[in-house]
Amino acid sequence: MEISGIISALVIGVIIGLLGRLVLPGRQHIGLLWTIVVGIVAALVGTVIARAMGLADTDGVDWMEWAVQIALAALGVAALSKAKGLR
Repeated sequence: MEISGIISALVIGVIIGLLGRLVLPGRQHIGLLWTIVVGIVAALVGTVIARAMGLADTDGVDWMEWAVQIALAALGVAALSKAKGLR
């Protein structure tokens, strides 16, 4: 993977994390750095899942891949927020 691919994956991960946090109602008990980490992981795992389901290779924008990634990010942010809120 080239450096431009790594940088674009990080940028997309940040966007996915923020969108995942945005779709959750209420206050989340995690910081911005954790949101970004969850977004990066959700972007990578979401891409793998979307490719396995045949959703990643379309003409134009891969909206279904983004939906999978955002849903995973929302689940990750909610789970981490709940875990941190219980402490």
